[in-house]
Amino acid sequence: MNKSKENLKKAMLWHSDQDGKVKCDLCNHRCMIADGAVGLCRVRENINGTLYSLNYHSVVAANADYIEKKPLFHFQPGSMSFSIACPGCNFQCDFCQNWQISQAQIEHNRLPGQSLPPEIIVREALAQNCKSIAYTYTEPTIFMELCDDTARLAKQHNLTNVFVSNGYMTREAIDTVTDWLDGINVDLKSFSDDYYRKLCKSKLQPVLNTIEYIAKNTDIWMEITTLVLPEENDSDDELKAIADFIVEKAGPNVPWHISRFYPQYKHNSSYPTPVETIEKAYKIGKDAGLQYVYPGNMPGAKTETTFCHNCDKPLLQRSGFHLLANHIKDSRCPYCNEQIPGFQLDSQGQQ
Repeated sequence: MNKSKENLKKAMLWHSDQDGKVKCDLCNHRCMIADGAVGLCRVRENINGTLYSLNYHSVVAANADYIEKKPLFHFQPGSMSFSIACPGCNFQCDFCQNWQISQAQIEHNRLPGQSLPPEIIVREALAQNCKSIAYTYTEPTIFMELCDDTARLAKQHNLTNVFVSNGYMTREAIDTVTDWLDGINVDLKSFSDDYYRKLCKSKLQPVLNTIEYIAKNTDIWMEITTLVLPEENDSDDELKAIADFIVEKAGPNVPWHISRFYPQYKHNSSYPTPVETIEKAYKIGKDAGLQYVYPGNMPGAKTETTFCHNCDKPLLQRSGFHLLANHIKDSRCPYCNEQIPGFQLDSQGQQ
């Protein structure tokens, strides 16, 4: 890749090793990187014994989205989130929905995008009446340096920060972001290590560890998404295993988004997930004890609405990513006064 000093940012979370090598402690690949080489994400390079981020000045997306698009349904519902991304990923998923930006540097050995300093990102978020900044579209931990600088500035302007993540971050990375990360959606792609190895070039256990650690050791609001691929992770046993894990290790109040797959990238010989499969997954999640289960990529589904887990009255009514009505009062159901789980919800969907 073509590099110049102004396009480099000293990386976070790494340490020197023997023979000029450095070890990256950002994600659970924990790459040992020789001088002149890059890690598996292709955006962190060892230059003369120092690890640098290559994509700090390569923002490829910056626009306002509904927070529900992340998807986050219990975090500032109905609000706008200024969403940014830099190219790269530490996974190589065959079915990636954003492969054009997540895998571009791997396939074409280049880093598209432009410099967008934290000050401008925060300014744009405020100008577009956003309540949060979302680090999304690609894996945010691989542009952690920009996330960290932007998020700390965002907090000074009363903006919250959210990640949409594959959950492969190390415990050190989680501990770092607890200073400023308010919400996260973690992809739990499967409950099979073979699936992760074959389709994502990664492993399952680190993702499970991340979910449990966030749930038990931080105040970060968490929701979980599973993209259901036909004939890959759609068996009753696997869906039940995912739902049981969430209940036992994260808690029954953690929302589970089960998203319908459409053929993408290298996994384009498949077919869209049947609606019946998503309906089955919804029932499995509810039967396992999850209070909130939401279908994804199925606009118009009744179950996009948030119903009170106690009295089953509709509280947050949606159509797609649009919030049509919010009946929650002071974080409680107005019908039975039950506390609704989420990050400081109020009647305006603000913190």
